[in-house]
Amino acid sequence: MLAAILSLGCIGLIAAIALGFAAKKFAVEVDPRELAVMEVLPGANCGACGFPGCAGYAKALVSGTVELNQCPPGGAELVGRLANILGVEASAAAAEIAVVLCQGDNRKAQLKYQYLGLFDCNAAQRIADGPKACPGGCLGLASCQRACPFGAIEMTADGLAVISREKCTGCRKCVAVCPRQVIRMTPAAASVHVLCNSHDKGAQVRKYCQIGCIGCNICVKTVPAAYKVDNFLAHVAYGQDQAADEAIAKCPTKCIRDFREGYPEGSSMTPPAPGSRQDAA
Repeated sequence: MLAAILSLGCIGLIAAIALGFAAKKFAVEVDPRELAVMEVLPGANCGACGFPGCAGYAKALVSGTVELNQCPPGGAELVGRLANILGVEASAAAAEIAVVLCQGDNRKAQLKYQYLGLFDCNAAQRIADGPKACPGGCLGLASCQRACPFGAIEMTADGLAVISREKCTGCRKCVAVCPRQVIRMTPAAASVHVLCNSHDKGAQVRKYCQIGCIGCNICVKTVPAAYKVDNFLAHVAYGQDQAADEAIAKCPTKCIRDFREGYPEGSSMTPPAPGSRQDAA
């Protein structure tokens, strides 16, 4: 019995020595800057930087193969901190947030059929191009909400996705998962948006949506610099949109919204507080 115990003890000791030697022999040295970068990154592992997680981005930053501004959740403040760690010049990209360019919920927009399948926008889109008659409207099955790692997306009772301008970090997860490309990245400073995604002619839009853009050009005539109409669909000319809100009252279908005044009907969200980055427009 004693001999067995001694034998096991010797085996354990030899194994420990061997493992210790191997650990030193094959240890991978980590650049201390990489550890410092990891400490300041948000740690959300959202993938917006193009890497599976923050660790991959940190390694690439230290190697100098990517820009400092590839982490939307971190914003300009993070760019400055990374620049200090890496000893390079800071260059922050303009902040962007996601906007659902649609207000056609299940009350305002018609359905082609009653969808009873998997509660997922991509699954629904595969069946006759989706149940909503508008070819570009929000399907309202919450795929974007489930994809958002920051809890920034609300689904209204009538099936419309609404994105919080205060919680959105610009990670683009919702954009990637939407099968109808109804979610777009827009400048965070812009508060006025045309909330429609249909390129059909006005007569056709009126048949399936009460609040869709009909391409009437009234917004362009009211504020020529702030709007453009491409293929029957109006959109804000971001960067030249200082007076875009002047066309809101003139829009016959009320598809232009200023988020400083409130979110789409049915949302429980309140407008961004005055002075916040989303209210800077």
